[in-house]
Formats: sequence, structure tokens, C-alpha cells
Amino acid sequence: MSTTITGADTQAEATAAFADRIMEATLGWFDLMAVHLGSQLGWYAELARADGLTADELADTTRTDARYALEWLEQQAASGILVAEENPDAAARRFRLAPGVAEVLLDQGSQSYLEPLARMAAASGSQIDALVDAYRTGGGVSWEQLGRHAREAQADMNRPWFDDLPALFSRIERLDGILRRPDARIADLGFGGGWSSIALAKAYPQLRAVGLDIDEASVEAARRNAAEAGVADRVEFLLADAARVDAHGPFDAVFAFECLHDMPHPVDVLAAARGAVSDDGIVVIMDEATEERFAANASDLERVLYGFSLFVCLPDGRSHTPSAATGTVMRPSTLRGYARAAGWSDIEVLVPEFGLWRFYEIV
Repeated sequence: MSTTITGADTQAEATAAFADRIMEATLGWFDLMAVHLGSQLGWYAELARADGLTADELADTTRTDARYALEWLEQQAASGILVAEENPDAAARRFRLAPGVAEVLLDQGSQSYLEPLARMAAASGSQIDALVDAYRTGGGVSWEQLGRHAREAQADMNRPWFDDLPALFSRIERLDGILRRPDARIADLGFGGGWSSIALAKAYPQLRAVGLDIDEASVEAARRNAAEAGVADRVEFLLADAARVDAHGPFDAVFAFECLHDMPHPVDVLAAARGAVSDDGIVVIMDEATEERFAANASDLERVLYGFSLFVCLPDGRSHTPSAATGTVMRPSTLRGYARAAGWSDIEVLVPEFGLWRFYEIV
């Protein structure tokens, strides 16, 4: 006996599958926001220090509310982020971190550290009315509007990778040689928390770095970070537009680490870099490792990049007028177009993949 698949059957299956997808996404959002709560309240850190805590104990040590703590603990255990003891008495039930959780949510030096994703999501979510208005009018939502959580999340998310820059650059002979020049001088455009300059200054003791960023809070944070790292005598962070980098040159190397796609005037920035770098120097762009071209049903990485673009990068870029409105998904062809418009010949890939990113040399 044969079974005939009708159009109605196919439609019903598609509807059910998409409904399941939305439910999974909803659960993911709840988990992400719960992670943000636990991180901000110090609950994960306290759980990592203890071998199991009750809600009352967690609330007492973190000076928070026990009833909220119990609901959060149970939700986290229901989601598999925490492990709960089998105890019918909720007040006496003890909870501890599940395996693998501590490194992902607490280890700021690990390249698996992803707690900042929750902070970034919370920051963009807090501006949802402004984002809806921007989408309606063509306006923007600036980095300043996104606030402290977005700024700190971006810096913290990139820091473990920036700490690995010296090891990466040591394998690129020409670049390593430039950074080892006596009194080598580099520019770091859109430096954020300043961790890129700090890592390079620590690895190359003769190196001097000048950072340019237009976000005042980031400049202040980067200066504090440099002082705490003991490199403030060789690393200078300026509140300045990257399109004026040529006014601070010449430099042996100009870097733009994961920021060019955010800038409203990338062609002006690349033109200024051309005027700022010495004849035997180098200009390096680290940006997202996008696919060569758009395709539907793309990889998870492409979906992540589009998510950042929708809620952070494109609205920030459009908060300035005029704006190239690049967005996070800056494909190689787009960067090549910007470089040629700025007077360069082409781009070359230095490192195809470095975490979420790719390194280009502007030639």
C-alpha cells in the first residue's frame, strides 16, 4: 500500500519544523539572558569557588535576594548549566557548575570565553526601541547608546585572541621583522579596550604604539589597561578619528583590528593609512572571516556575523552621517573596493582564519 505525500503534508511538516526552530531560539535567548544575570550578580564566580551552594548561601555571599537566586539556580539546572543535588527540600538543595561551564563563562584568558556574548545581546536588547526606530527611519544607534556592557563585552571577547597576536605575527616573517625594528612605531586604529596594542608592546619591548579611537570611554579604559599592564610609557591612546592617522605618522605599521567595517568612512581611513605608513611599512586589516559571496542557508559563522550586523555594527555605522553603512559582513570584494578607492592597488590575505577573523595586507 503506497503513501502519497501531498502539498498539505509538506506544508505541515515545514510549519512544525519552523515552530520548533523558534522554540529552540526562545530557549536559547532565555539561557543567554540568564547567563547575563548570573554573571552580573557574581553568581557563577561564587559557585566556582564553592563545592555546591544552596540558594540562601549563594544569596548571602553575594548580597542578593534568595528567592530570585533559587529561581535562577533551578532554571540553570533545568538547562544543564548547573548540576543540582536530588533533594526534595528546595531550600536545602545544593547546586554546582556543570563540567566545562567555568572556562566558557569565567576564564577571561581562554579563547573559549563567551560570556561577553550574553553582555552584548543584553546591551543591544536594551536599545530595541531605538533599533526599531533606526530601521524605520534609516538612522542609527551609536556605540555610546549601546553603553558599557557592549563596550566591555567587545573588549573582553577579543582580548584572548589579541593576546595571541605576537605568536601569530612571529610566523609572518615580514611582519615580525617590521615589528622588531629598532624604535618601531605602529598605529592601532579603533583600538577599543587597547588589548591589541598592549599585547604587541609586551611582546616587542622596543615597540611604540599610538592608538586612535573616537569613543571617549574606550580611550579612558584603554589608558587604564595600559597602565596596569606596565606599558603606558610606550603605548599612547588618543581620542581621535582614524581618518586623521596620517597627522600622527609616519608609522612602520598601521593596524585596524576588527573595526574597519564599523567605520562610517572606511575609504578615508585607508587613504589616511596610505599617507601614514612608511614606504617600507605595512597596513594590516583584521576583519571578519566572511564567505566570498552571499548564499542562503549559510554557515553558523555567517549567521553570527549577520546577527552582530543587525543589532550592533550596522546601526552604529549609520549613527554617523554620511556613512558607508558597511555592516559586519564585509566581504573581501568590499574591502578590495574600499582599498582601490583609497588609492591602493589590491588586498592580499595574510592569515585566512584566526578565530572569527581574517587578516589582510593592503598593498
